[in-house]
Amino acid sequence: QVQLVESGGGLVQAGGSLTLSCAASGRTLTGYVMAWFRQAAGKEREFVATISWSGDSTRYAGPVKGRVTISRDNAKNTVYLQMNSLKPEDTAVYYCAGDRRLAITTRREDYDYWGQGTQVTVSS
Repeated sequence: QVQLVESGGGLVQAGGSLTLSCAASGRTLTGYVMAWFRQAAGKEREFVATISWSGDSTRYAGPVKGRVTISRDNAKNTVYLQMNSLKPEDTAVYYCAGDRRLAITTRREDYDYWGQGTQVTVSS
């Protein structure tokens, strides 16, 4: 089993930037596809970004494409989500997720491991 812990959330102004981190403990993330999902109040958890083990493959959800970048540092066992030009509609709890598989995926049900979430609030 691997434990995932998100950090870096907080309150930012619209147009600002924020970088979230997801640190793994217990196990390394060797071979794991990683992803970020988010869940706004009253809405379902939705896909944000995913990245392959090597970092060669990434995919982004339409609403955040061009404004966010997912990356990973496997030596540090950490995944990042850089967010720029933040909008109030980006306000949500952001979750880190992982699965030991080959292909990146946007489906919630494909991920076996989840962090506890970190709150991101973007003020207008």
